[in-house]
Formats: sequence, structure tokens, C-alpha cells
Amino acid sequence: MTGLRLDPTPRPCALTIAGSDSGGGAGIQADLKTFRAVGVHGLCAITALTAQNLRGVTAVGITTPSLIHAQLDAVFDEFDIRAIKIGMLADTVTANTVADALDRRPQVPIVLDPVMVATSGATLLERDTVSVLRERLIPRAALITPNLPEAEILLGRKLSYASDLPDAAAALVELGAQAVLLKGGHLEGSAEIVDILHTATMTVSYRHARLPFEAHGTGCTLSSAIAAHIALGDPLDVAVAAGIARVQAALQAGYRLSDSPTHVLGI
Repeated sequence: MTGLRLDPTPRPCALTIAGSDSGGGAGIQADLKTFRAVGVHGLCAITALTAQNLRGVTAVGITTPSLIHAQLDAVFDEFDIRAIKIGMLADTVTANTVADALDRRPQVPIVLDPVMVATSGATLLERDTVSVLRERLIPRAALITPNLPEAEILLGRKLSYASDLPDAAAALVELGAQAVLLKGGHLEGSAEIVDILHTATMTVSYRHARLPFEAHGTGCTLSSAIAAHIALGDPLDVAVAAGIARVQAALQAGYRLSDSPTHVLGI
């Protein structure tokens, strides 16, 4: 073909380590769509295959440790990875496998979405795996993005009121992460959702209206959007604000694919 001109500038790469969603709205499918929308090249290491739709998960097949290592070795050997998003880890063996692999790549910033409890309330992580998150992955993270039920599991206490959130965010940073974005969407009784970004040097609140429908994949999309902006070189607070704005835009553009009341994000 004549006249073809390729951009010689390498595109920044972001890696998602997460499970596959056969319904296409969450997991690595949402992550890769979000990476592309932000403008980075998306890579993936699949930790589990799930059979799921907008109503729930019906089966899970966990990737073997050797295949997880092979996926990570393949992408790290070839690509300039500027940020990593970690999502579904499923079990203790998988969590330790990922931690082992990342111990050999300490220079890459990690956005850890500690996927334990879905927006629907379903438990997605074995209880024994929480200690691996606390001891090996949270201390490696540039940012963790728990929702309220996940924060309650990590902290071992109930968070019932908006006034609980600032102290909870600070306590989560004390677990070793450089920063936490505590998502307030599960806090009932308010037309406004407040997410809190807390680091050792700042606390920032992000406020947005609660929309009158459920949506699938919001947590995956948010954490992958933040990771993508970090890969582009944005400071953390800028990356978080951009990620929240992208999720809000995707919610506004959401759509239904069946008679399920749950919407898919319009990424």
C-alpha cells in the first residue's frame, strides 16, 4: 500500500492482571476497552475465566501458576509497561503467584482493585486470600481502590456513615499502600456519592450524583482508567480525577443489552 505512514513513536503500555468476563462488561474486557479509550496500548495476563452475564457468575476456572508466569514473562520481555492494574485474583495460590512475579518488577506502579465484593454484593475472593493482599500486594501498590464492603474486610470493622470514611481511608493507607481511593457508592441514604483519595500528604473528595440504575464494571473501568493515566505520566490526583470523570461519562452513555436491570458502561 502506498502512502501508508506509521507513527514511529512507541505508545505507552498498561497491563491488566485480572479475570475474564464472558459478558464483556467487566474484567479484562472492560480494562482493555478503557486502556484503548484513554490512549495506551493494553496488555493482559488472565488470572481466571468466568462464565457470567449481567445477572451473575455461574462458573470460574482459575489459571495455573505456570501460565500466569508465562503470560507475565511474555509481556514484560517485549513491552515498555508503564503501569499495572490488578483485579480479580480468585484464590491464595493466584495472589501469591502474581506477587512473586511482580517482586521481580518493583519499578512499575500498581493500581490494585481489591476485588472481594461485587457491586451486587456477591463475594468474589476467598477469605484466606485477604492476608496475601494485606502482606504482599497492598504494600506494593501506588493506589488501592476498595469499595466500602472491601474496605470493611480489610479493616475488620463496619463503615456505616459518611463521617466514617476519612478515618477509614487513612487507616487503609496505614496498611502500606501509597494512596487509597475509597469509593463511597455502597453508602446508602444519600443522593450524592463521595469518593475519597487519601495519601500521606493530601486528602481529596470527589462528589458526584447517584444515578437511578445499576451498572456492571464500574470498579474495573475506574481502576484501569487511573492506571492508563498513570502510564501516560499523569500525577496521581490528576489520574484519579480523570478516571472518575471517565466512569461518569461511561455511566451517562450506558445501555441495556437484555431484560436485566443492569446497564453496561458506554466506554
